[in-house]
Amino acid sequence: MTADTVAPVAPVAVPRAHRVAERPLGRTVAELDHLHVADRLDFLRDVQSEYVSRLDIDPCRWRNIEGVLEFFRDNDLARPGSWMSIVDASILEGLERGTAIALGLSEDTFGNPGSTEWATYLRRLSDGELDRRSVHDAAWSRAEQAATEHGVALARAIGVPPTAAEWRFFQFSQVYRWAMRNEPTALLALGGPLVNSRIRELRMPFLSWFTDVSTPVPAYRGCAFAWALSRLNPVGGAFSAVGLLVAYLPNLFDDFLVDTGRRTH
Repeated sequence: MTADTVAPVAPVAVPRAHRVAERPLGRTVAELDHLHVADRLDFLRDVQSEYVSRLDIDPCRWRNIEGVLEFFRDNDLARPGSWMSIVDASILEGLERGTAIALGLSEDTFGNPGSTEWATYLRRLSDGELDRRSVHDAAWSRAEQAATEHGVALARAIGVPPTAAEWRFFQFSQVYRWAMRNEPTALLALGGPLVNSRIRELRMPFLSWFTDVSTPVPAYRGCAFAWALSRLNPVGGAFSAVGLLVAYLPNLFDDFLVDTGRRTH
């Protein structure tokens, strides 16, 4: 097995019909793609603290995405112009435009389907409709999925393919969103006979930790594990969502035990 490497790439001029001057809620995919990951992280934090906070809700809506960006930053991933960068930029564009729409500052989605989904999510959250964790997570996941798929389609349209490692990493991210939308099935999988008894016993708090959007820790650690597997290609052929979720378990469960104080070493 050989590890994939990511060659330096030049920023891609992602096409867009018009530009919006408003900042920070007017950045396009092209502009976000050109930003260094550390700057995207600052941008995301600003959206939450300066704008989402105006909706009278907990502004920590995307701290798990902060964890992903922190991992990208620390490992020099999602370089401008790469497939990973374009998809990430689409995710950020969707949530910033969704925030602008939810605040009534604009109705422009920038052609990103995630914008409408995020606006609906934020409004429902503000109205108290997402108090149940499973309902909240499903709505969150649908919004990110829409923005993610838009980024994948955009990268394809402008001729930027993923590396093999990027594509495998993307499949792990799909599992994350799938688990958020399918909590009963995910819990059933975690209670299966092939799963360690300790994991079966703690599957509910473990899944809750893994999919918590208000902290960067599980996402960062999940990214570290997923990227290591993706570079070495142990995934091989097609796995089901449940199969990939089970593949995540041993390392992530140890992280869960440490992070929640169930294990101190």
